[in-house]
Amino acid sequence: MSDIIRHDDGSLTVPVEPGRDDADTEDGADATVVDAPTSIVIRPGEGGYVEALAEWEADQHPDRGEAVSTASGRAQAMSAVHAVGEDEDHLAQAIDALDDPQEAAEALRHVLVGGNPSVEAFAAEVAEAEGGEPLPAHTVTSIIGNILAETDERAD
Repeated sequence: MSDIIRHDDGSLTVPVEPGRDDADTEDGADATVVDAPTSIVIRPGEGGYVEALAEWEADQHPDRGEAVSTASGRAQAMSAVHAVGEDEDHLAQAIDALDDPQEAAEALRHVLVGGNPSVEAFAAEVAEAEGGEPLPAHTVTSIIGNILAETDERAD
């Protein structure tokens, strides 16, 4: 378990390893651990966010296994991301409109596993399929996180 916490605003609190002071000491003693935060908050668009969100998602259901994307799941996922991208208040409606929310969620998990390049490519694919300009990767990542949280909540 990674101890990552996802907040309602989509930000993530992630643990960080304590830093080390690698400066040589006068007496040749070992480097000391530097007092540093034990966690940080990262938001969509910040370095490491996509990877942390994928790790958080995997931690929610460790028995789920590797994410698998099907053509129909990806098409549904694109539709949902586009709808929420148009108006984030349509999250529930976008999920209600899906033929198979779990299949769409699996496709979105698959996008996250690929990291930021995968999210950017998915954003371009959504724009091509649904029309409009591609959304920024950090916006798509946030939308994916919200869709996954909602579909998981409905499944429980």
